[in-house]
Amino acid sequence: MIIGTAGHIDHGKTTLVRALTGVDTDRLPEEKRRGISIELGYAYLRTPAPNGVSLGFVDVPGHERLLHTMLAGATGIDHALLVVAADDGVMPQTREHLAVVALLGLSRGSVAITKIDRIDESERSTRVAQVAADIAALLAETPLAGSPTFALSATTGEGIATLRNHLVSEAGITPSPPGGRQGWGPTSAEPPAFRLPIDRAFTLPGVGTVVTGSVVAGTVRVGDELLLLPGERKVRVRGIHAQNEQAETAHAGQRCALALAGIAKDEVHRGQWVCAPGIALTTERVDVQLTLWPGESNALRSGTTVHVHLGTADVMASIALLDRDVLAPGDAALAQLVLREPIGAWHGDRGVLRDASATRTVAGVRVLDPFAPVRYRRTPERLQTLAAWTLDEPTARGDALLASAPLGLDTTRLMRTLALQPDAPFPLPADAVRLDAAAISGTHLAALKQRIVDRLAEFHRKAPDDVGPDLRRLKRVAGPRVGDPLWLHAVEKLIADGAIVRSGNWLHLPAHAAVLSATEERLAQKLLPRLADGGFDPAWVRDLAKDCGASDAVVRQTLASLARRGLTFQVVKDLYYPSATIEKLAALARNCVDGPEGLQAASFRDATGLGRKRAIQLLEFFDRIGYTRRVKDVHLLRPDTVLFGK
Repeated sequence: MIIGTAGHIDHGKTTLVRALTGVDTDRLPEEKRRGISIELGYAYLRTPAPNGVSLGFVDVPGHERLLHTMLAGATGIDHALLVVAADDGVMPQTREHLAVVALLGLSRGSVAITKIDRIDESERSTRVAQVAADIAALLAETPLAGSPTFALSATTGEGIATLRNHLVSEAGITPSPPGGRQGWGPTSAEPPAFRLPIDRAFTLPGVGTVVTGSVVAGTVRVGDELLLLPGERKVRVRGIHAQNEQAETAHAGQRCALALAGIAKDEVHRGQWVCAPGIALTTERVDVQLTLWPGESNALRSGTTVHVHLGTADVMASIALLDRDVLAPGDAALAQLVLREPIGAWHGDRGVLRDASATRTVAGVRVLDPFAPVRYRRTPERLQTLAAWTLDEPTARGDALLASAPLGLDTTRLMRTLALQPDAPFPLPADAVRLDAAAISGTHLAALKQRIVDRLAEFHRKAPDDVGPDLRRLKRVAGPRVGDPLWLHAVEKLIADGAIVRSGNWLHLPAHAAVLSATEERLAQKLLPRLADGGFDPAWVRDLAKDCGASDAVVRQTLASLARRGLTFQVVKDLYYPSATIEKLAALARNCVDGPEGLQAASFRDATGLGRKRAIQLLEFFDRIGYTRRVKDVHLLRPDTVLFGK
């Protein structure tokens, strides 16, 4: 169990830790000279075997100007030890440290009323009772309400053994689980991956670069490959100290020092993370559940600039409230933090916001989604997704996420958000479909398939002479934001069910397929060779009709039927090209794209030997079918096109 001290400056936090463990956590000469803690200090207490436990203490500075350091030390603690001097009672930093602990969601804690030796014995019981009552009132509206209180003197030793026994008992009753937080559902057999926020980095002779922190989740072993975030720098664990003892492994609930190979000390700093490669992510936008501290005097508005303390990082950010315009003190809201620097953050991580001048703590946040969108962040659909992320029960959360995702869930991103390894199992509702990198509910899949059919029908109404769009063009109109695995699954399922038909590269409804009559079949045998003989300048409908001895209407109808079978293409009204000729023209267009002038009317005219007007008609046709797109005077090959491939 990791215990973090909290309390006002000079209330005896460091002295108390020394009395409990025998370790002086003030290690810097400046700390010893001034008699105050400036940096984080660490100490350990072990009880004898066979039922021994190991307690790690993080001693934090109490000075108001060093609260950012206190916040770095508060990350990853399991138990808060609030220290209040009997002679001073509750002081400003008592209140702010308590706010930090409460906003971080910590619900396990104890209170130490120190320096009782400074109170005259005749007044001691009355004074201790008064301070205890003040503290109880202070804790009443926080998750630490009802925490046990211990009156003691670290100088004389009075009450120290009682507090020590209580902390040991707490660690023995509710040990920190090695797996850390639970994942998608209760049946998940895979624990969260390893994560550690760095609060200190230094060099040891013969060892090299060492980083320390409280393990948030997972297990690390000597020899593991990790990533340093931000930056995704690869490092290797060459040695481990867990709870100040050399070890082969370290897990959640332990203070840990890692000797890292492959990186210099100057390349590491407080605020970074080391984590398993499979969950690595950094973000500059985080959607959170934000709670404004009840003691704030003013409401919070969008656009407010704050310090974000998340993990051990301290970065500036602006707040965008998502489900309201103003947040009153004590209330909670959905919000997005727009960060000025990238940080590591995962679902469920807790942090604290301080005002722009870093003089007071204003709010607490719980990370919901580190992949926060830039656009559509206040839509009802997005708010429904964030509401799903607020659910604590994993299976209910998973079901709600699927229900709120009509475009399906990116499971790769989902697993990273939850800090789970990519191959970790998670259950799905009975009607859900799981693909390689996506998942969607059966209801939403059915809606997507119907939308594809509806968009195809609409396409056929607008372009009755075209066989249909290709796969990518149809995606742009029926599912532009749908992931590729889900899109391909939906289309292939529709084809397998006979709801749509693939003809070459083209997709169409079954009823749109051309069925030629005997007369049209005979006429097609005459038309196709004549179109091919025309090369890049085939005959118009009227000339073909005269040559074949048929009416314009019959020739037009036959060519339209051939177009629906993918054998011809209508470039403009009454001008059809055979598919083989279009493929040759598409190849010339590709060559022009790579040429010095790019693909434009003049370069395509020269490449084909056609006139400028016909060259423009063909380029507009390529734009229309989704092979190219026009940007000013230049036509660019669509990167996602599958038409006329090389």
